[in-house]
Amino acid sequence: MNFQHLMKILARLPCHGVFALLLGVAFITNASAATSDVPALVQPATSEHHVGKVIWVDLITTDIESAKRFYGGLFGWTYRDIMTGQNGSYAVALMDDQPVAGLIARDAPTGEHRQSAWLTFMAVRDVNAAKRIAVAHGAKLLVETRNYPQRGQQAVFADPQGAVFAVLASRSGDPADDEVSPGEWIWSSLMTSDADTDATFYQSLFGYDVFELPSDNGDHLVLSTDKFARASVNTMSGKNLNRHPHWINFVRVADVAEAAAKSTELGGRVLVEPHIDRHGGRVALLADPAGAPFGVMEWSDNDKLESAK
Repeated sequence: MNFQHLMKILARLPCHGVFALLLGVAFITNASAATSDVPALVQPATSEHHVGKVIWVDLITTDIESAKRFYGGLFGWTYRDIMTGQNGSYAVALMDDQPVAGLIARDAPTGEHRQSAWLTFMAVRDVNAAKRIAVAHGAKLLVETRNYPQRGQQAVFADPQGAVFAVLASRSGDPADDEVSPGEWIWSSLMTSDADTDATFYQSLFGYDVFELPSDNGDHLVLSTDKFARASVNTMSGKNLNRHPHWINFVRVADVAEAAAKSTELGGRVLVEPHIDRHGGRVALLADPAGAPFGVMEWSDNDKLESAK
């Protein structure tokens, strides 16, 4: 992928989605008892673990039914409702019958508009140990450790720069480092006010190797474990400095231009038009009908997600 193009794209993201997410994480706490049957990440279970890998994402949305129609039409996801009722709704999105994401309903107060947002989960072996490290290195705990019988344990934080993320200790093991198929998550990037400081924080938490890549637009760092690039960290610059730090996740698609056009047909928006990367593929930034930003990315069989040597 072309990281220089990607950084320019990410710098143009709206910042207010993060605040909606901060408000929405409280729903996870309230709904925890009702979502005890959230499915395992890996079926059948394995002993495979990849600390620091992005292994799950939850959409906190103000319109779960609209989100189902949008992502189902765009990526072919199907859904299994875990909870539906006055206390909120939670559904698991499936790709080829395998869980790929969660959808959480979070109503905005009457008269208020709140943008929906995606919450990024990184793999850990021990959530409580990760919590101690995160807080000791300047993170804020937003949602305490929660246990889900099949899924495992999770907790939600804001990193030292304010970007919201979560950790998950999967009870069934982590997804293998195999090539992902279209409709599955392929990459995650952090836009922040200080890439070096944030990279040091995540390195302390997950044991990443950190690599610096050339960039015309400020610092660009790649976080790696097991010789696989897991995510990038980018410093916002210029007029983007007033934006709140945030994570953005990308779904692999066969054709970015077609995905962008389809998203518009389904009621979403194209935030940044498709861009050609240095491998000849494309990336674009989209928003669903409730405003949640996410990326789409092409990936050829010749591209590698291995880290720099």
